[in-house]
Order: sequence, then structure tokens, then C-alpha cells
Amino acid sequence: MSDSKPKWRRPLELSPEEDAAITAAAESDPDALPLTDEQLARMRPFAEVHPDLVRRRGPQRKPTKVSVTIRLDPDVVERFKRDGPGWQARINLALRKAVGLDR
Repeated sequence: MSDSKPKWRRPLELSPEEDAAITAAAESDPDALPLTDEQLARMRPFAEVHPDLVRRRGPQRKPTKVSVTIRLDPDVVERFKRDGPGWQARINLALRKAVGLDR
């Protein structure tokens, strides 16, 4: 049976030796001592301890975009992707220009 999650989403499978080496390295770091059971029991969520500091998302300032599925020729998509991140926004801009909705 194959795992349906992408490889980067699956937990790493460490050998007992690798796990022991990582644990030993972590425990030898004086700046990162393991928490005691008492410390763990006293922990509370940040929002519970400092509700006044928790930011909430404000109202949408820009008009929201509509998520759609569209089929494009591979060479068209490749041309936009070639210029790097933001290729979807560039396709949107090209479509706006094509229908006369230039900003």
C-alpha cells in the first residue's frame, strides 16, 4: 500500500541509532535543556495568556479573487513560469489587458 501523502509531508523514519544520536546531541546543548513534567503541565496557549496581543485578521481590503480551474496550453504556462514567482498574477494581468480591464 502506497502512502498518499507527498514525500516531504511524511515523517522521517529514523533508525534507533540515528534517533539516539539526535537525542544525545539535543540533551548535550546547555541552551536547550529538556522541559520538566511540571513545566509542561504549566504551559498554556499564547492566546490564552495574552489575549490582548493576539492579532485577528481584519476585513478584506482588496476585492477577493475567484478560484477557477482553466486549461491552458503547456507552452503558454511554461512561458509565464519562466519568469519565476508571480506567474499566476501575470496571467491574470494579461487576461485583464486582453479584455480591456487594464489597471
